[in-house]
Amino acid sequence: MKLTGKKAACVGSGVIGAGWAARLLWNGIDVHVFDPNEEAQRQLDEVIANADHALAKLTLAPRPVKGKLTFTNDLAEAVRDAVFIQESVPERMELKKSVLTDIEAHAPADALICSSSSGLLPSDLQSDMRHPERFMIGHPFNPVYLLPLVEICGGGQTGKTEIQRAEEAYKFLGMRPLVVRKEIDGFIADRLMEALWREALWLVKDGVATVEEIDEAVRLGAGLRWAQMGTFMTYRIAGGEGGMRHFMEQFGPSLKWPWTKLMDVPDLDDDLLDKIASQSDDQVQSTGAGLDFRGLERRRDDCLVSTLQALKVHDIGAGVELSRFEAALYARAHPAENDSAIDTPDLAQPLKLYETVVQPDWVDYNNHMTESRYLQVFGDASDGFTRMIGIDSDYLEATGSYFTVETHIMHLAEVAGLEPIYTTTQLLAVDEKRLHVFHRIHHGRDDSVLASAEQMLLHVGRQSRKASAADPVILDRLRNVMDAQKELPRPDHAGRGIGIKAR
Repeated sequence: MKLTGKKAACVGSGVIGAGWAARLLWNGIDVHVFDPNEEAQRQLDEVIANADHALAKLTLAPRPVKGKLTFTNDLAEAVRDAVFIQESVPERMELKKSVLTDIEAHAPADALICSSSSGLLPSDLQSDMRHPERFMIGHPFNPVYLLPLVEICGGGQTGKTEIQRAEEAYKFLGMRPLVVRKEIDGFIADRLMEALWREALWLVKDGVATVEEIDEAVRLGAGLRWAQMGTFMTYRIAGGEGGMRHFMEQFGPSLKWPWTKLMDVPDLDDDLLDKIASQSDDQVQSTGAGLDFRGLERRRDDCLVSTLQALKVHDIGAGVELSRFEAALYARAHPAENDSAIDTPDLAQPLKLYETVVQPDWVDYNNHMTESRYLQVFGDASDGFTRMIGIDSDYLEATGSYFTVETHIMHLAEVAGLEPIYTTTQLLAVDEKRLHVFHRIHHGRDDSVLASAEQMLLHVGRQSRKASAADPVILDRLRNVMDAQKELPRPDHAGRGIGIKAR
């Protein structure tokens, strides 16, 4: 289920609902948000600002033009014509059922309706719906705009086809949908977190540890391992060469030891609540650097971005999902040559293959696009050209790719933040191993040329890692482009050198 060009709706804009809105907007999807709370729009704007700050650092992959946000106090207006609806109202059964009834009354008959509920059973929530087959749980994790996991749990009346549609939609948003095999309270992740939470409450109540000490135990120890490999893989490694069986045989007896109280939950009386609240306040003072709530959120997001990027380098855990999302962003920005959904460009003209807006984090203190971003845009233009001729993921894996070996950039005019830009590409020469291309960056409003880049690209073999001839099919496509563009005048700046002439 591709959401490009479609409308989505977020019903409820608390921390989770606002996070959904931010993720949808960042994927180029127009979002209508409904929330009757008087403070809702302010809170929504603050969360989206934090999301923009974090997502700007997450990846250099081409970003879609940000979707349009519409806030409304009318639920019917929010869900009308929406193909994807995410409900995130407070966790009260009757409230959610009432809201779902209202959503159904105004949403299209084929709209997908998902609830962010962290524990309510979907069978109960869908019991009064007229079309329960298109409803399910889509449980995310905070911050929704950064963490990739979403748990999908269908109810007794949820259709299998609809679950597949939801999987496709969430993958489109850069997420990793985890379909829960059996309907169960709390699903998977929350049940695991609840066990840890209950044990932590006992440790505080019994005076064994403070809240800060417990957080230290998690974030400096097991938490670092969990981010990479989860629980079972961690224990498998603990078993040494003998693996998981050896670990279980060695530590299995500990299951009978008094290492956890698990279902024996302490009473949340005033004394325990005061103790936890006071210690938490002390923790913020000692480790929070005087940051307010939004500041702590932003620091958390910065750390998550760095963690995700580090995991991506090692192709493990959530880093795998970030890599997949980046690949999807490149594919969306640069459609492959055989993508029937994309109009074939006029090969006889410089090829318009990439367009975007100057992102806020691309500008310098003068609000002008900084030098390094020009090279990034030209690189995206080259990616667009190579994808057009058929260098897709299959080709990259089996054969090879084109590497840029030389670039000459000319900066001709300034462009401010949030201004629209696009690139055009002219093929100057081609042989079995090399491409000689000339890119231009144009202003999206008046088509004026802002910069140019002359580049030489070299085909490198996947296995040999040396210069090699491109596949004959690719070469044929390149020759077609070359033949089509042979009447184009050679750019004035092509072949230009750089230096200071002696007087």
